[in-house]
Amino acid sequence: MSRRRWKSLRPTSLRHALELCKDHARENLNKGVERIADEMGLADHWALYKWLQSGRMPANLIRPYEQACGCDFVTRWIAASAGRLTIDMPTGRTCTAQDMQALQELLTTAAGKLLAFYTKRVDADDTLAAIQSAMEGLAWHKGNVKQSEQPQLELEGQP
Repeated sequence: MSRRRWKSLRPTSLRHALELCKDHARENLNKGVERIADEMGLADHWALYKWLQSGRMPANLIRPYEQACGCDFVTRWIAASAGRLTIDMPTGRTCTAQDMQALQELLTTAAGKLLAFYTKRVDADDTLAAIQSAMEGLAWHKGNVKQSEQPQLELEGQP
């Protein structure tokens, strides 16, 4: 069984976004629903099961849920459903060959999905997810180029 590529996944509904967060926590952080609920500060983990099943989580618990799961699929879905793009904050750092290769992969995938969609071999949700990923990748590079004149300190990963 191959591992999921979490960076390229895009949720298609709120319930799907909640499910992806739960799966990410289980596969990457070895956390079950009980542990996620505990980290969110919930007294009863059955409430979290109910919200996952119905897709109706209170808005003030979305960020604690995402922090406990270590991903932000719900926030990304909310933004995408409102017609907005989400990108990580560009820092103005120099890009590596891997960064450019990842961008090229996103663009090629989006073009391939578009071709497949117009020949009726791929559904609209998959095509839209690929286009969204490609646009977010380009938007990040646009912001990174703008920020390169005043780069910020790269504090991520520092001890």
